[in-house]
Amino acid sequence: MRTCRVGLVGAGGVAQRHARVLSGFEDVELLGVHDVSRDAAAELASAYGGRSFVDVDELLAAGPDAVYVCVPPFAHGPVEEEIIAAGVPMFVEKPVAVDLDTAERIAALVQEKQLLTAVGHHWRYLHVVEQARELLADTPVRMVNGSWLDKVPPVAWWAVRDRSGGPVVEQAAHVLDLVRSLVGEVVEVTAYGDGNPPPVEGADIDSVTAATLRFANGAVGTLAAACVLTWKHRAGLEILADGLALSLAEDGLVIRDADGERRIESDPDGARIAVDRAFIDAVTGVGDDVRVPYAEAMRTQRLALAVAESARTGRAVTLPTGPASAPLATAGVSVDA
Repeated sequence: MRTCRVGLVGAGGVAQRHARVLSGFEDVELLGVHDVSRDAAAELASAYGGRSFVDVDELLAAGPDAVYVCVPPFAHGPVEEEIIAAGVPMFVEKPVAVDLDTAERIAALVQEKQLLTAVGHHWRYLHVVEQARELLADTPVRMVNGSWLDKVPPVAWWAVRDRSGGPVVEQAAHVLDLVRSLVGEVVEVTAYGDGNPPPVEGADIDSVTAATLRFANGAVGTLAAACVLTWKHRAGLEILADGLALSLAEDGLVIRDADGERRIESDPDGARIAVDRAFIDAVTGVGDDVRVPYAEAMRTQRLALAVAESARTGRAVTLPTGPASAPLATAGVSVDA
C-alpha cells in the first residue's frame, strides 16, 4: 500500500476537518501545516502529526504527494500558483476564489499543467444525490428551487463582500453545484439583493438574495440565500418533474410520487470522508472518482458569481455554455464560447 504524504495550507475549521478525516486513513501521512498564523499551524500539526511550515515553499520542499488548500476565499490564487508550478496534485476548498479573474487564471494553469485536482463540493458524494439522479434519469425536470437560509458564520471576513464573495458565493455554492449536477447548466440569471447588510460590524453584503434561473434544457428555477437568522434553517433543493417531487438536503431525500411519500436518510459525514477518500485514491492511482475537478468547479463558481453580479447591478447575466473560461455577459447579451 502506497503512503500519500499530504500537506495542508490553512489551519481553520475546514482544514481541521480534513486533517481529522485524513488522519483516519491508513495510507495517509500528514507532513504538516502552513498558515499565516504560526500558532494555529503548530496547533493543528501537533494534533494530527507533522510539523508547522513557515511558508508554502518550505512545505513543498518537504516533498508532499498532495496539498490541501483550505484558505479563505480572498486568499486563493498565490497559493495555488506555487503548488501548480511544483506539479503537486491539489485539493482546493470551495469557493475556489472570491472573484472570477483569479479562478480563471488558476483554471488555465491547471489545464496547462494537466494537474490532478479536486474541489471540496462534498455534497456530490451524498448517496441520496445519486438516488435523486436515478429518479430523474427518465423524467425531465421542470423546476428547481434552491435555498440556503442561515446565520452569519463567526469569522470576521465572512460579512465583507471582497473577502468572502457574499452568502451566494461562500455558502450557497453547494446548492448551486447540486443544481448544475442534477438539473443542468444555467444560461441566464436575474437576481436581487436587499441592499441591507446583516447587523455585524463592517458588513457590506446583502442580508438576503433572491434569484431566478433559466436552464439550457428549458427548466426554470429559483435560489434564495439569507444570513439573517441565528440558526441554520434550510439548505437544499426542491425539484419538480412530471409526477415527481424531490426534497433534497444534506441530511436526506424526501420523494413524493403516485405511490405516496417516503424519506431516505443521508450520511453527511460519510460524504465528507468520501470526497477525501476519492482524492487520495486518485493521487495514489488506485481510484478514479474525483467528481469535481477544478474545471468543473469553475462552472459552479461562474454561476455563483453571475448571481452575485446580477444582484449587484440589477441586470440579467448570461452564462456561456462552452469552455469554463469564457466571459460572462450582462443584460442578457449572448457570449460565444
